[in-house]
Amino acid sequence: MWDRPTTGIGHLNVGCHGNITHYKQYPPNVSKIYSYFECRCKKGSPFNEVVFFGLQYLLKKYLTGAVVTEEKIQQAKVFYQMHFRQTVFDEDGWRKILEKYDGWLPIRIKAVPEGRVVPRGNVLFTVENTDPEFFWLTNYVETMLVQMWYPITVATVSREFKKILAKHLRASSGSTEGLDTRLHDFGYRGVSSQESAALGGAAHLVNFCSTDTVAGLLMAQRYYSCPMAGFSIPAAEHSTIISWGRSREKEAFEQMLEQFPTSPVSVVSDSYDIFKACKHIWGDKLKDRVMERSEDSCLVIRPDSGDPTETLLQVIQILEECFGSSVNSMGYKLLPSYLRIIQGDGIDLGSIEQILQKLRDEGWSSENVFFGCGSALLQKINRDTLNCAFKCSYVESNGQGMDVYKLPMTDPSKGSKRGQLTLSRNSDGLLETLEKGVGKPEEDLLVKVFENGSLLQDYSLEEIRRKAQLTEEDEVAPPRHNGEHKGSGGGLHILNGQH
Repeated sequence: MWDRPTTGIGHLNVGCHGNITHYKQYPPNVSKIYSYFECRCKKGSPFNEVVFFGLQYLLKKYLTGAVVTEEKIQQAKVFYQMHFRQTVFDEDGWRKILEKYDGWLPIRIKAVPEGRVVPRGNVLFTVENTDPEFFWLTNYVETMLVQMWYPITVATVSREFKKILAKHLRASSGSTEGLDTRLHDFGYRGVSSQESAALGGAAHLVNFCSTDTVAGLLMAQRYYSCPMAGFSIPAAEHSTIISWGRSREKEAFEQMLEQFPTSPVSVVSDSYDIFKACKHIWGDKLKDRVMERSEDSCLVIRPDSGDPTETLLQVIQILEECFGSSVNSMGYKLLPSYLRIIQGDGIDLGSIEQILQKLRDEGWSSENVFFGCGSALLQKINRDTLNCAFKCSYVESNGQGMDVYKLPMTDPSKGSKRGQLTLSRNSDGLLETLEKGVGKPEEDLLVKVFENGSLLQDYSLEEIRRKAQLTEEDEVAPPRHNGEHKGSGGGLHILNGQH
């Protein structure tokens, strides 16, 4: 499923069509192009920090090894002649890479270790050519590398969910035990492609180990050395319930209990009337069958329509009337251990906070409820969610280096960084990006991950998860904003400041 495509870097089509002609556009005698990727600061954004994830997959899949061949050069030559209706493809340049490097790409990439949480506005990775003859390669690969916006954004959104869940779970139960199972990935069918499902599904697995997105599991297995990154339970969908007919909904539910007697089982229960199903079927006709189960084989009832907050509250109140409740050490109510709820409809960062707060207001522990999330986790995002950008900041020509930047008069927020960059901690322990080459290489937190076609770092998902773990401060920390400040030595510093 995840084999390298036979066309490698897409018959040399890793860039948008404009990149194909860039080699003709640079100044004469250029020998180095140095560019960087960041998630720019954005006033009013709910996301103040990002989780870096996904570069290793892109490098392994598309850039590692002999990705330039004579066959691909010929394919690209014909393709771009047809596309531009003129000869603009740099056939000689690509053939020189084939002859000089056996098709391995002479570029260097330094990046934040995967899983690290970095404040917005800081450099996340840099790209530069290692051979002066191939300066144009740096930004040729821009388009493909900018697609890093997707796994970074999913991992970041997923971690924000985790913060909310941790806060309410700790407040209502006294601990965060089982936190990594509280948000289930329902997004497979709602994304645009198999690769999106794989990349987004794996990004969610940085923070949780609960998923139905098999493509993400396969990616974590193949590219991040994790044999099984996530888990699920048998679960009914509407087709398996309504195929019994409305008059036999009770038999459909009973079949689930019989078929899966020793494991937790999730049963969607809103095919007709969620409240009657909970009160008259689960809470009456099948009550004894439900009570026979244990915490290890609990029934998880799934509402799937209506207002998420109000429906969930009504469901939990009906279940309490039928099965009773107890009070935990924090004074919040708990359904019996053989009975839980999963809410997977209408879940996003706003609604999950509202639901959990309302549950607590009504005296219920967050332990009672699991959540599923689909499109809000994997699809309702774009490159502007975190304002991801890839920009050139340094060039060399005629043996001289020059810091370069953009600063649009019409939108200063799109201004870019200048010169060669390092990411380090300042005297206050906060991450900062040092510009204009003033940073000390030995203090740089960017790690060389790729050079001349070779992958130099191979992170496991286990390592990445450790880096992305929540701290206690994450549950209660006030919003953080990145500010731009003048630093010493003439370099611009982007600080993770608190204001």
